[in-house]
Amino acid sequence: MVSPESAALARRQQPGIEVALSIVFLLEAMNVGAHVSISGSRVSSDTETPEYSDIRNAIPRQLAFGGNCGQIFTTSPQVWKQPEISDEAAAGFRDLTSEKLEGPWVIHGSYLVNLCTPKDDLRQKSLDSLQAELDAAEQLGITYVNVHLGAHTGAGVEGGLDNAASVIADLDVPDDVQLLIESDAGSGTKLGGEFEHLAGIIERTDKEIGICIDTAHTLVAGNDLTTPEAVDETVQRFDEVVGLEHLEYIHLNDSKHDVGTHKDEHALIGEGYIGEDGIAAIINHPELRDLPYALETPTEDGKGFEWNIAKTKQLREN
Repeated sequence: MVSPESAALARRQQPGIEVALSIVFLLEAMNVGAHVSISGSRVSSDTETPEYSDIRNAIPRQLAFGGNCGQIFTTSPQVWKQPEISDEAAAGFRDLTSEKLEGPWVIHGSYLVNLCTPKDDLRQKSLDSLQAELDAAEQLGITYVNVHLGAHTGAGVEGGLDNAASVIADLDVPDDVQLLIESDAGSGTKLGGEFEHLAGIIERTDKEIGICIDTAHTLVAGNDLTTPEAVDETVQRFDEVVGLEHLEYIHLNDSKHDVGTHKDEHALIGEGYIGEDGIAAIINHPELRDLPYALETPTEDGKGFEWNIAKTKQLREN
């Protein structure tokens, strides 16, 4: 880390270093990382056998990708299974995170969770699953738990938001943890694709919930992010409808589908419909630049998270 004192000395000793120092500070200030595996076994992205047999492996995996923050699942997102994390593993995770990483982790909730459901059994399962993730976040020292609103499946937008608010009201959110609602692509009866849905859930709860914007979802839900002008217009509209003070995290993904298609399929950074100009405009926007970014990009043509994070940093530099 470059200290202000060292920077000042460098400016005096080396005329013209101002631009170089600005780039260094810019890159250091960016919190960007990937969604990484917590597996205790070797995964496809590992170049060697993992050092640990538990969740602590998320930290060296993040570092190997060039990330300094990021996202994890604490358990399989495809089944109703609660996290099983030992006190030893949790303590090690907290210590390694504090020592090695700059930005905050976020836990992504189960894909099965549906806060908007009108069905009592699914509501209870969703409540129990999300509560377990919040408790795991407290155990791991993680600030954020991110979840989709889900689908109203016939209850209507207002009914779905009311259902989601009732689940959130029943949650016991730890003091040092914040629940985030993620923006959605908006297909079918899924809520969260419109900024009004995000504002609606905030208005319906007394809890201090935040918002996680997924850039691919936001584009296909009908918000242009392809140029600096379009990004600025979308940011202004988000501020008017939801409020930028509620935006806590960004899932930085390019999209394989165009604006307004409601098709959720992520692309490599700069190689989708958002493109390099749009991604650069997002990560350099004055209202967005200081937020943490987690990538959920695919691995294609030999380009994985390491490539995508490097590409993001390159676009930030420019």
